[in-house]
Amino acid sequence: MAKDKKLVEHITAMDEDFAQWYTDVVRKAELCDYTSVKGCMVFKPAGYAIWELIQKNLDERFKATGVENVYLPMFIPESLLEKEKDHVEGFAPEVAWVTHGGLNELQERLCVRPTSETLFCDFYSKEIESYRDLPKVYNQWCSVVRWEKETRPFLRSREFLWQEGHTAHATAEEAEARTIQMLNVYADFCEDVLAIPVIKGRKTDKEKFAGAEATYTIESLMHDGKALQSGTSHNFGDGFARAFGVQYTDKDNKLQYVHQTSWGMTTRMIGAIIMVHGDDSGLVLPPKVAPTQIMIVPIMQKKEGVLEKAEELRSVLASNFRVKVDDSDKSPGFKFAEQEVKGIPLRVEVGPKDIEAGQAVVVRRDTREKTIVPFDKLSETCEALLAQMHDDMYAKAKAHRDANTHVATNWDEFTDILEKKQGFIKAMWCGEEACETAIKDETGATTRCIPFAQEKLGDVCVHCGKPAKHMVYFGKAY
Repeated sequence: MAKDKKLVEHITAMDEDFAQWYTDVVRKAELCDYTSVKGCMVFKPAGYAIWELIQKNLDERFKATGVENVYLPMFIPESLLEKEKDHVEGFAPEVAWVTHGGLNELQERLCVRPTSETLFCDFYSKEIESYRDLPKVYNQWCSVVRWEKETRPFLRSREFLWQEGHTAHATAEEAEARTIQMLNVYADFCEDVLAIPVIKGRKTDKEKFAGAEATYTIESLMHDGKALQSGTSHNFGDGFARAFGVQYTDKDNKLQYVHQTSWGMTTRMIGAIIMVHGDDSGLVLPPKVAPTQIMIVPIMQKKEGVLEKAEELRSVLASNFRVKVDDSDKSPGFKFAEQEVKGIPLRVEVGPKDIEAGQAVVVRRDTREKTIVPFDKLSETCEALLAQMHDDMYAKAKAHRDANTHVATNWDEFTDILEKKQGFIKAMWCGEEACETAIKDETGATTRCIPFAQEKLGDVCVHCGKPAKHMVYFGKAY
C-alpha cells in the first residue's frame, strides 16, 4: 500500500464550521454527489442503502396499522391544483411546471407534484361511494419536486424522496385518531430505529400545512443546536373533501363528506442521522439502518489462513447481521479510518495471533471501545454490542437535547439565550399570530411546536406580556 496517501481526507471539525463539517461527511462517506441539475443530487449506493432500510422499517410499521401502498401520477393539472385555495397558495412559490409535451404546447399546464393531496382527492372522488368503502388508508413511496432557493444534501433539495400517506374516513374522530396514530409511528421509529429523541406536538396555525385543520410534528435537535422537523401528520378535516366533492352515502342513505389525513417522512432523516450522531471522524450510523453493521478487517491478510478465517467468520455472522470482509490491499490503518468515516457500527479485527488464541477484537464505532471475543461467542457478543450501541447513542442524543433545552420566562431571558446559547427554548405564548411573527422577525426563532406535554412556566406571553395560552418550543431550524 502506498504510504504517500492520507489515511482519510480531512474532515472539518464540527465545532469549527458545522456546515462545512456536514458537507465533508456527506461527500467523504460517499452518500451522495452533486449533479448538473442545480439543487438536485445523486444518491450513491451508501446513501441509498440507508434510505432503503428506513423505507423497509417504516413500510412494515405502516402496514401493521392497515396501510396499503399505491402509486399516483407525478403530474397534476393546474385546474386540479387550484381547487383548494389555501393549498395552492402555500405551494405556488415552489411549483415546477410542465408547459410542453414534445414540441407541442400543452393546453393546460401540468404541475410536477410538490405533494399529492389533490391527486388523492380526485382519485377518492371516484373510488368512494358508500360508508362500506371507508376507511381508505393508502400510502405512496415517490419523489416530489419543490423549487427551493437554497439547497443542502438530504436536508433540502429540489427533488427528494419520501412517503406520503393519504387516508379518508367517515368521521372527524376517526381522522383525528389516524393523524395521531401516524405521528406516534414516526416518533417510535425515530427513537427505536434511528436513536433520535423527539418532541411531539402541534404546529401553530401559522406553521401548519397549507389547507390543513391541524398539523402535528415531531421535532429533533441537531448537534449544532438547530431544530429539524422530522415528520408531520396532518388532519384535513373535510376541507379538501368539500373542494373536490369527495362524498359517501352513510348508513342512513345520506350524503356526507369524508374526513382526510396526510402524513410524511423524507430523506432528510439521513441528514438528521448525520447531524445528531456524527463526529469529527465522520458518520456514526445507528445499527438498525447501517447498510453494513459489521466490517471484518483481516490483519496481515497475506499470512496463511487469515483471509480464510475472516471469510469463515463472515459466513457465521451473515445469518444475523449485514456483514462484509474488507480484503482490499489497503493498510489496516486506512481500513480502520475508512470504516470510521462511513460509520460502520462494529469492526472485527482478526490476524495470525488472534487465530492462534481463538479470538477476535471487536471495536465499537461510537466509543471506539475494544472487546476481545472468543470466536464461538462472536455472534452473541456482536448482537449485544449493537443493541447497547443503539441505547447509548439514544441516551447521548437525549442528554445533548436536554442540556440544550432552556426556559425563558421573559423577553430578556429569551434574547439572551438566543445570543449566548443554542438549542430549544421553552416559553409561554399568547397564541396570537402577530406576536409569533414578531418573534420570528426580531430573532429568527420560530415556533417548533406546542408540545402535547404542557408545562406552566408563567402566566404571560414571553414576548408581548398578554395572558399566555400555551407553552411552546422555540428554536432556529433547518
